[in-house]
Amino acid sequence: MAERSKYQQNIIRNYYENRENISLQRAQEIVTELYLSEGKKREKYWKSLEGHLLKLDVKQQTIDHLIAQNDPMQVAKLVEKLGKQ
Repeated sequence: MAERSKYQQNIIRNYYENRENISLQRAQEIVTELYLSEGKKREKYWKSLEGHLLKLDVKQQTIDHLIAQNDPMQVAKLVEKLGKQ
């Protein structure tokens, strides 16, 4: 495996330091998409949102409940609460 340059190492380190912020921002974007989508595309956004919420240390039980409710408003409230922490 090739050695990484100092620049590449900094990019990788910065990514992992800001991982929570990246997941939070993406979750906020997905909430918007949930409001606008329907059908299979909406299911795809729910799957993507589940992954980002797991990275933000939201319990699987909570995520399953949100998916079962299929209500973007509840997700928006959760994401807003996570953003304030």
